[in-house]
Amino acid sequence: MTAATFCSTEATSATDALAHRNELWQLYSQTGPGSAEENDLVQQYLPLVKTVVGRIAMSLPSHVDAQDLYSAGLVGLLNAVRRFDAKSGVAFETYARVRIRGAIYDELRRLDWVPRSVHDKARKVEGAMRKLEQRKGKAPTEMEMARELGLSLDDYQKLVEEIRPATFVCLDSARNLDSDDGATQYESVPDPSQPDPGYGASQRELARLIAERLEELPDMQRKVLALYYFEDLRLREIAEIFGVTESRICQIHSQAILSIKTYIQKREAR
Repeated sequence: MTAATFCSTEATSATDALAHRNELWQLYSQTGPGSAEENDLVQQYLPLVKTVVGRIAMSLPSHVDAQDLYSAGLVGLLNAVRRFDAKSGVAFETYARVRIRGAIYDELRRLDWVPRSVHDKARKVEGAMRKLEQRKGKAPTEMEMARELGLSLDDYQKLVEEIRPATFVCLDSARNLDSDDGATQYESVPDPSQPDPGYGASQRELARLIAERLEELPDMQRKVLALYYFEDLRLREIAEIFGVTESRICQIHSQAILSIKTYIQKREAR
């Protein structure tokens, strides 16, 4: 088989797969949840779950069972299929990745695999960040955070790396980070096949708050978040783009997430 023939065959296969998915979506719009078409759609997008689980698992301790994460990811995928609005203009794959990540992080919080000492340190950093923001009216820099905590910049960056498991979260799940009742966003709707106006409004408000905070973040932090969450690059790949270590990208990511989380908590406390 020549290279041209191979490329032609691959293109035809991709086109056929896309046509099949589109046909499934059209049928699913008529049959709804619990149908054979729903099961077929889930099967079509299973590779998304494997990809997301694989990326998240790289940053977790070895004792965390990847199968538990996969099961949670399947729940996220099913919710994505049931709640996807084709008229939104967003590709299903993009929407589903957010839902899958959210379900996995909900499960990780439920398992509470992060040691209490790490949670305590994370709360200390968040408190310092909140205090600085109230004083300065903007997102603090790493150097400002280090001074506030009485640390050198190097020690602060090491601290951020240490608390990364407590802050390495999906933006879609940021609202529930400090919830103690065990409920998740996905458990808040009795019938997932029906749209919930309250849920939609809360998600739009959360998206608005995140967008506001993103505008205030340092350029490097915005770029890292964009590459990780929207371009779906791995931290190692992002590190290669910027010519820094993966550990440094992890620190930048954690600092950005802490800043967004603190901002959301402050707004919701009003």
